[in-house]
Amino acid sequence: MTARRWRFWVDRGGTFTDVVARSPDGRVERLKLLSEDPDSYDDATIEAMRRLTGVHEGDLPAAELRLGTTVATNALLERKGEPTLLVVTRGFRDALRIGTQERPEIFARRIELPPPLYADVVEIAERVGASGEIVMPLRSDAAQQLLQQKFDEGYRSVAIALMHGYRFPEHERKLAEIAESIGFMQVSASHEVAPLIKMIARGQTTVVDAYLSPVLDRYVRKLEAGLGPAVDALYMQSSGGLAAGEAFRGKDAILSGPAGGIVGMVAVAREAGFEDVVGFDMGGTSTDVSHFAGRYERDSETRVAGLRIRTPMMRIETVAAGGGSVCQFDGGRFLVGPESAGAIPGPACYRRGGPLTVTDCNLLLGKLRPEHFPAVFGPDGNRPPSENAAQQALQQTLGQIESAIGRRMDAREAAEGFLDIAVASMANAIKAVSLRRGHDVSRAALVCFGGAGGQHACRVADALGMHEILLHPLGSVLSAYGMGLAQRSALRERTLGLPLDEEGLAAIDCAVRALCRETTGDLCGQGVGANSIRHEVLVALRPSGSENAIEVAPGSREAMLRAFRSEWRERFGFDATGDIVAETLIVEAMSQDRDAGGSTVALPEVSGEPLGQVAIFTGGKEHRAPLYDRSALAEGFAADGPVLIVDEVSTTVVEPGWRVGVDKLGNLILSRVDARAHRAVGPERDPVRLEIMSALFMSIAEEMGAALQSSARSVNIRERLDFSCALFDKTGGLVANAPHMPVHLGSMGESVRTILERRGEGRDGRGMLPGDAYVLNAPYDGGTHLPDITVVMPVFACDDDAVPAWFVAARGHHADVGGISPGSMPPVSGTLDEEGVVIDNELLVDRGEFLEHRIRVLLGSGRWPARNVDQNVADLQAQVAACARGANELRRIAREQGREAVDAYMAHAQDHAEAAVRKLVGNLSNGGFTLAMDNGARIRVSVSIDRVEKSAVVDFAGTSSQLADNFNAPLPVVRAAVLYVVRLLIDEPIPMNEGCLRPFAIRVPAGSMLDPRHPAAVVAGNVETSQAIVDALLGALGATAASQGTMNNFTFGDDSRQYYETIAGGSGAGPDWTSSRRT
Repeated sequence: MTARRWRFWVDRGGTFTDVVARSPDGRVERLKLLSEDPDSYDDATIEAMRRLTGVHEGDLPAAELRLGTTVATNALLERKGEPTLLVVTRGFRDALRIGTQERPEIFARRIELPPPLYADVVEIAERVGASGEIVMPLRSDAAQQLLQQKFDEGYRSVAIALMHGYRFPEHERKLAEIAESIGFMQVSASHEVAPLIKMIARGQTTVVDAYLSPVLDRYVRKLEAGLGPAVDALYMQSSGGLAAGEAFRGKDAILSGPAGGIVGMVAVAREAGFEDVVGFDMGGTSTDVSHFAGRYERDSETRVAGLRIRTPMMRIETVAAGGGSVCQFDGGRFLVGPESAGAIPGPACYRRGGPLTVTDCNLLLGKLRPEHFPAVFGPDGNRPPSENAAQQALQQTLGQIESAIGRRMDAREAAEGFLDIAVASMANAIKAVSLRRGHDVSRAALVCFGGAGGQHACRVADALGMHEILLHPLGSVLSAYGMGLAQRSALRERTLGLPLDEEGLAAIDCAVRALCRETTGDLCGQGVGANSIRHEVLVALRPSGSENAIEVAPGSREAMLRAFRSEWRERFGFDATGDIVAETLIVEAMSQDRDAGGSTVALPEVSGEPLGQVAIFTGGKEHRAPLYDRSALAEGFAADGPVLIVDEVSTTVVEPGWRVGVDKLGNLILSRVDARAHRAVGPERDPVRLEIMSALFMSIAEEMGAALQSSARSVNIRERLDFSCALFDKTGGLVANAPHMPVHLGSMGESVRTILERRGEGRDGRGMLPGDAYVLNAPYDGGTHLPDITVVMPVFACDDDAVPAWFVAARGHHADVGGISPGSMPPVSGTLDEEGVVIDNELLVDRGEFLEHRIRVLLGSGRWPARNVDQNVADLQAQVAACARGANELRRIAREQGREAVDAYMAHAQDHAEAAVRKLVGNLSNGGFTLAMDNGARIRVSVSIDRVEKSAVVDFAGTSSQLADNFNAPLPVVRAAVLYVVRLLIDEPIPMNEGCLRPFAIRVPAGSMLDPRHPAAVVAGNVETSQAIVDALLGALGATAASQGTMNNFTFGDDSRQYYETIAGGSGAGPDWTSSRRT
């Protein structure tokens, strides 16, 4: 009976609903409808089923529906969920609101924090300690009264998240029982929703579940009522498994649609013989990329809409580059995205007055053919796309370019330049899901799907050194097709925190059996037979003190450690140290459902002839290319690029150097047949290359930051993100930095220049050698304050070079470097030695050898040595690993682009930033400001503008003399504050590099609190005085009112443990916005 049913696989997106259907006689059909069209139908899914079955009224025939939907995602993004009550331990009312204190945009003057999802909070007088002891018992009668009051106010959804509730859930269970007895319709308790350590993410996940589940439940009930009794429905979860409607929860529906795409990608890749693949799903607004190498890759914690959601989700990286991405010129470089033309007005060629986009560029280069588009464009929706409208939009942009650079670019070269930038952006996104985790994508196949992917697949593969591309016949609706290939599953995680000793292994085995029973029960409750269920079990191991875990299969201690150490070294480039802990258990139960399988298209016996020959422009040249109809290509067809292949909804561009073939399943298999030729990059400034090279430099800094965060041991670096990574030219000038800590970024160049001045050209009697790295924190010799330790690595373009070509550096705030108080932030220090151990330009890595003994001796020296040297050393090793990652990437780019080009574009990037700042300076006015600090000191600053030269003098004359306390700030801190303010005032995405400060002359009185003399204490200068300098500068320029002017440093600890935190506060009002505040 089942074989005679219709089967529908549906991806309900925000704009379109894609449908793949298999009829009872085996025909495969596809359909695309608008997700919302209230004038034509109530629900797109039901409408598609009626059109395809021909049953326009009454009950639908027997069918199976598998659906991925954005209903929960849209409700979250649009804040249209169920009004939710949050229940927390007393004293933690604002914990989720405060969160991790991260600012969404560190260069925004107008700070807009996302509102909380919950509508109200109830604090419950209860507390369970970290070890399970009852600190404060729960009074059920008082809790009942509070919850009844909120129920009477109209709340029907409640999220319960108590301190340590993931491990000791008795109080949460009791509160859940009370809420249910009162009549709350949705009760989400954290020990059931996300039974994992970390209060903020666990609490936010619980709120998300309570906020979205009622919306999802209403949608499911309405849909299933419309489907009728003969249709069985299953829903795609973010983890890639299907669930019945009653088990489909809000927290598991965020990536419902994209998860289907990954399932489909993996299935069609395996069917075609590929096991290691990268997914490339390019649509109109954005591109999703993913990776698979024998196992689905999931994230246990994902950021969505500013929230940390702790539930397993497919690992997907999204970049704002799609067919509708806007192409523009900012006066110095080409930009693609993040703005999108959307569906209305759409690209210029859509005849609705839209801007120049990626789609227009492809059309103008011949890579899209207007005659093979449906006639649905223009105001009346009955015209083909307009090549003339696209050309007009491009000509307007060319006029802007000519005004800026003094020459008119060739139209086709400009269009291809925009495509180059889009390709680079998408390639960088793929690196984020692959290279950062140790995967070599050059051995993987690129599985291309989505409406726009085929136009760029070869170029993206070339950018990543990939050699094979797969395009499935249903690639344009692969997310929908993936729904039919998925299995029903139930996935649960549990925090273990166990050592790998005999007792720990026994406890792991017991937990495995328990979770297997629970997940089996989950599926049996959905009607799955116990005999058709299989389990996959993983144990996440991590080094003690680290947050980074590697998932391995359970087994003997030796087998698990062997697998862990192998993958750790592959991912991070060094060996894990310390005890290894079993942190989390992951168990997934899966049903043995049959899948769609098999070929999905009927292929002709013989391939048809080309539809014609067309002109395309690619690689800087015009080519003649045959144009084929994909439906006319038979198994065994093969052709060398350039070739264009069109079908009903998409176009595939086979670039020169690639060969296309058709396999027995109708897949297009593209293979690299000629060695990739790198297009020479000359030193002359080119607006296209400027954007691409700037993005490359930035991506290296971001790679360094990801490597440092993932391998550091301390909470300070790993979670507080108190670190920065950057690239520097051969003179120590800042080239690119990831958006980390602003106070670091403007001052790190002084650290690099100090190393260069002391050791360059053999001035230290040894010279800098390949494989070296240096370390310093000395405030009077390139540093800021002692906790900020900087590792500087010279980068040699070739190992036989005598001098470094560039530098990379990583700075991290170490939780303790000694001094008179734990945490090395003493409030009463009067001299530098009271603040900790001074590291003054020391060799840390000698030609690849980490000098561990030497640095341990140094950190353990002095009257007040460091208290946790093991942690210091571990973090320094992570900083060295980050620098090594950056150095390797710089050398790779130099091999591909040429060293001369790298040097030239480092300079061009700085010149571009300088030009943007000079434009800003021309609009500023003279000003002055005096800021009185709480300790009686004054910061006085005047800003004098030269409108002719577009330069400025920032003069701190009149500032207080050197202080007896520790609020003195070394010159690098002043420089960092000026640079940060300059970047705040530029409302465009320019890099914050050395060029930003060229228009400014900074004058600071010698011996003042902003240029103190050794051995003055400085620890507060970096964290407190820096804030005051920024406030004074913003006041002098009339930009914003003062902020709180402090970092609110809070430190505590003893000889074995230290903790350091900065507490967020308010920011000042601006010309057209009020202040924001933290209370």
